[in-house]
Amino acid sequence: MLILVLLQGGDKYGYEISQTIGDRSSSVITMPEGSLYPTLYRLEKEKCITSYKKLVGERRTRVYYHMEPLGEKRLHTLVYEYNVVNNAIQKLLKDFQSEGSM
Repeated sequence: MLILVLLQGGDKYGYEISQTIGDRSSSVITMPEGSLYPTLYRLEKEKCITSYKKLVGERRTRVYYHMEPLGEKRLHTLVYEYNVVNNAIQKLLKDFQSEGSM
């Protein structure tokens, strides 16, 4: 879901996705390469995203990822499912009294 949200804002390369997730979540959420790239490959296989190579500098190539219409549809489904689960958790925690606030 997070990868698709970021790609909704424009094409990005892998390291940029990882860094943006960390930055926007104040480093609470991290996306190590071991999780990021298999997820990108799966999203590409499912036709939610596509990739293309772009030359940066004289010899350096980056692989950029682009969200496709199917990815947009998948994102809406994931956000809906997230909200359903989050609402259920909030209901369960409603009466919880924390002994020490963080």
